[in-house]
Amino acid sequence: MANFSKSNVPQFSVEVYQNAYLPEGGREVNAIVTVTSTGGGTTGGIPLAGSGPAHGAGPGAAVVLMVDCSGSMDYPPTKMRNARDATAAAIDTLREGTLFAVVAGTHVAREVYPGDGRLAVADAHTKALAKDALRRLSAGGGTAIGTWLRLADRLLGPADAGIRHGVLLTDGRNEHESPEDLRAALESCAGRFTCDARGVGTDWEVKEVTGIASALLGTADIVADPSGLADDFTRMMENVMGKEVADVALRLWTPVGVEIRFVKQVAPSVADLTGRRTEAGPRAGDYPTGSWGDESRDYHVCVRVPEAGIGQEMLAARVSLILPDPSGAGTPQTLSQGLVRAVWTDDMAASTSINPQVAHYTGQAELAQVIQQGLEARKSGDFDGATAKLGRAVQLASTSGNQDTARLLSKVVDVVDAATGTVRLKAKVAEADEMTLETRSTKTVRVKK
Repeated sequence: MANFSKSNVPQFSVEVYQNAYLPEGGREVNAIVTVTSTGGGTTGGIPLAGSGPAHGAGPGAAVVLMVDCSGSMDYPPTKMRNARDATAAAIDTLREGTLFAVVAGTHVAREVYPGDGRLAVADAHTKALAKDALRRLSAGGGTAIGTWLRLADRLLGPADAGIRHGVLLTDGRNEHESPEDLRAALESCAGRFTCDARGVGTDWEVKEVTGIASALLGTADIVADPSGLADDFTRMMENVMGKEVADVALRLWTPVGVEIRFVKQVAPSVADLTGRRTEAGPRAGDYPTGSWGDESRDYHVCVRVPEAGIGQEMLAARVSLILPDPSGAGTPQTLSQGLVRAVWTDDMAASTSINPQVAHYTGQAELAQVIQQGLEARKSGDFDGATAKLGRAVQLASTSGNQDTARLLSKVVDVVDAATGTVRLKAKVAEADEMTLETRSTKTVRVKK
């Protein structure tokens, strides 16, 4: 484990958990990489730094709140009121000096506050003006989320801030633009700002909302009862205000002959980063991790090494945490490093032992997958397939101690025996319960180290 720190940057550490021993002919190496950031913006309420290598010279954060104002937000009428109240609560949570704007989203995107393509600086006066502007929001029109994201990008792009973040609320499906338009907007915004996405009620599409959050390295969740929006938005904004450093990349360097099979975040949720690699020099690639405060995350790295003889040893990969120079001109800063090794042995006990961290997160990744497959099978009428997949999910949730997911599964299936995964599909399932399970299927529990 190595640690590197610099003024105004949280201290990052990397720990590697693996069984480095391979049998003769063995080629696959798995490791869990735990990344921990301490001394960031959430420690004791320390304010975001206004300068330093993580931020440039400007304010700490810039935030755009995107509020669905389509016609469906009027059904029931309390939904629009709850959305206004939640956005007001988020504005109240903004730290003094944070740059912010509010956007109303329908089949077009419209600036609500402050307008003229600008961001406001949060203080008592601007917060009051923004909340006053919210009171005039009304529902009407369609839904084209890509236009909301592109406006947020135009507002955030020029901001002199280290953390650029969006919050997006929708209650319906993206019916007034093509999937290709939304995908193009996400590709355009990826790497420029992070975004949390929330679906309110049950008339929205889970894959759309989770896809937005995944592409923009944010969180996704359901708020089935609109009355819960204000609390959710407050927690979400508190989390954003706790971020201290943005654009951290997980850099993987591999020797000649080593192939990367996958790189996944596995805690606090499962996210496959393999396809998001950008080249970073000979045999090195960067995988985006987004913004960090005081927190810890786990990543599963799997590589394929060349065959070697008994007694030989090699470096299979070097994992580094990289912070780019904000100007784009200087040398990136290495925040921390860890090594993944491979050692060939004829000791059968050593080479066949599965590292507990690797085993745990392999199960958590499978849990997320079988929940999604089981719900798809249920929707398509394949009840035998749904029973098998959701039964396996119950078994995995039980053995790994993922009680939150087990509780959500129990609202979709009757559990006969959790240990064996024996379940029966419930005849009637509330739509909110099914959507909650699907939305939160990728959330994991940490392994007990």
